[in-house]
Amino acid sequence: MKILLIGGCGFIGSHVVDSLLAQGFQIRVYDRRPELFREPVPGVEYVSGDIGDISLVYEAMSGVDAIIHLASTTVPATSNLDPVADITGNLVSMVRLLEMMRATGLKKIVYLSSGGTVYGPPETDPVAESHPLRPISSYGIVKVAIENYLHMEHKLHGVQHVILRASNPYGPRQGHTGIQGIIGTHLWRVARGEPVEVWGDGSVVRDFIHVRDLADLCVRAVQSDVAGCYNAGSGSGTSVAEIVASIDRIVQARGGAPVRPLYKPGRNFDVPRVVLDITRARTELGWAPRIGLDEGIAESWDWVRSRS
Repeated sequence: MKILLIGGCGFIGSHVVDSLLAQGFQIRVYDRRPELFREPVPGVEYVSGDIGDISLVYEAMSGVDAIIHLASTTVPATSNLDPVADITGNLVSMVRLLEMMRATGLKKIVYLSSGGTVYGPPETDPVAESHPLRPISSYGIVKVAIENYLHMEHKLHGVQHVILRASNPYGPRQGHTGIQGIIGTHLWRVARGEPVEVWGDGSVVRDFIHVRDLADLCVRAVQSDVAGCYNAGSGSGTSVAEIVASIDRIVQARGGAPVRPLYKPGRNFDVPRVVLDITRARTELGWAPRIGLDEGIAESWDWVRSRS
C-alpha cells in the first residue's frame, strides 16, 4: 500500500513517516520544505510543493492508495489575524484536493483536525465526538468546514474519510518558534536559559498526547475500514502548572537548574479545561495511548538538550 503523506516533513508528519515505514508502507511525502531536524529518510519519496499547487498535487497523487493529510498553513494563535488566508490556504486547497480524488478514483483519506478548537468552549467533561461544534477561532471554523466537506464526499461519492481530532501533541522534533505547543516551547526556553511563560495562574487544563501515539493512530486509521470522526488525546487532563512542575522535576533530575515560571496576565480566549473522550478510538480502532506524560517530557527534554 502506497501513502501520499501531505505535510510529511512537519513535526507530526516526521513521526507518521517512521510509523508507516515500520508497518511496511510505501511513502510519498508532499511538503513545501524539508524536515527541520533530520536528513531525508532513506526509502521515502519526497515531492516539494505547496498544497495550493493543483497540478503538482495531482501528479503526487498518481499511483497512491490513500492520503494522510496533516498540512495546515495556519495555527490557532495566528488564524484570526487573516481569516481569508486561512480559508484560501486550507479550506480551498482541501476542496480542490477532494475534486482531484473524485477525478482519479482515490477513495481513502485520513485528515488531521483539531480536538482543541472545533468544539469551542466545552459543555461536557470529557468532550466526546458528539459534542456540538462551536469553534471560536478561524482555525477551528475552517477545520469544521473541511470536516463537513469530507462528510459530503463520503455520502455523495463514497470517500472513506477518517478525521482525527487531535489534542495537544508533543515530543521530539517539535520546533521552537513558540507559537504552538506549550511543552515544546517551555523545553526550548529552559534549554536557552529563559524563563517559561505562564498565562494566568497555571490552572488551565489541556489534554496532551505524545506524537508517537498520535502517529500510531494515523497508521491505524489508514489501515482501517471505518469512517468518521475520532478524538485523539490522552483522555486525561493536565494543568499548565502541572506541566511546569513535571519539567522542573525532569530538568533538575538531569542536573539542570530549577525552572522558574514567569507569570503573565490570563488571556480571555483560553478555555479553562479541555479534555477529550477517546472511547471511540479505543473501541473502533483498537488504539490506546501508551506513553505517559513524565516519560514523554523526559524524552523530549533529552532530545532538546541534544539539539541545543
